[in-house]
Amino acid sequence: MRCSARHFTWVACALAPAIGTFAFARAQQAPVPRVIEVLADHDSRFRMAGMKEPVITVHANELVTLRITARKAKNRNRDGSIHGFSLLRAKDRSRVPGWDFLLKPGVQEFTVRAPSDPGEYVVVCTVICSDDHEGMHMKFLVLP
Repeated sequence: MRCSARHFTWVACALAPAIGTFAFARAQQAPVPRVIEVLADHDSRFRMAGMKEPVITVHANELVTLRITARKAKNRNRDGSIHGFSLLRAKDRSRVPGWDFLLKPGVQEFTVRAPSDPGEYVVVCTVICSDDHEGMHMKFLVLP
């Protein structure tokens, strides 16, 4: 960058290289996570807008923000949780670390990184929310 008294003060000339470096560093930051909206409904079902059968599809290691709205269930845990949201591997039903959330009434957000292994997973409710609790699940696909 070429500075001259006509265009910049001496302070601006001195700071220009640092400002350029700062702007470049900001441009290199990680992208904003994609927001995925889910409803944990009062009838013990997960729902997503526009889907009859909800499916979350992500890419391996993708950073996502789950915005989950939990509506009142028939039962609640002692801590006030009315639903749970846990990610399990479909093949052996083992839990995915960092993907186990307790949901209280209202909207909550969780920013997490998708599993690194592509394949099929399942989301299950971990709070016995009603007699229909066993039906509260949905498919979760991780693409390469």
